[in-house]
Amino acid sequence: MTRSTIDTDAAKPADTPSTGLSHLNERGEAHMVDVGAKSATVRTARAKAIVHLQPATLQAILDGQLPKGDVLATARIAGIMAAKKTSDLIPLCHPLALEKVSIDFTPVGTDHLSIEALVQLTGKTGVEMEAMTAVSVAALTLYDMVKAIDRGLVIESIQLLEKTGGKSGHYLKNKEN
Repeated sequence: MTRSTIDTDAAKPADTPSTGLSHLNERGEAHMVDVGAKSATVRTARAKAIVHLQPATLQAILDGQLPKGDVLATARIAGIMAAKKTSDLIPLCHPLALEKVSIDFTPVGTDHLSIEALVQLTGKTGVEMEAMTAVSVAALTLYDMVKAIDRGLVIESIQLLEKTGGKSGHYLKNKEN
């Protein structure tokens, strides 16, 4: 018998978290968090990824000189689409009706590109995973479009920068972290 079919304590409600991790019930089984009783609030999340690439690659991207087309426009669309599909990619994420997704690219020096996503909705659960998925897929798309000239491109530092709304309130990442 697998752990998920063993009833270790039938008297305890199965959907009550006890571990401090909201995606595990009293028996340690994964489940989707019930957000039905939560209040809808405006929720936002900002996430960022950093891409390291050769200076010539960054310049070719900025100049629009790549045979596959406009790298940043394609990566932006991919990031937006990924945010909308997060619940299909990440187990236990709720499908959300996103109201805003924006993706911005900022060159940093001659060999770095910062990708930042802002995701917003009015709802019962946060959008941190959608923002982080957006920057991840935008960065992967960028890699796919430039790999012919820069296979050494490195994607790193995928992180949540800020979140607002909900019971836990405002989170702002330290500049030191």
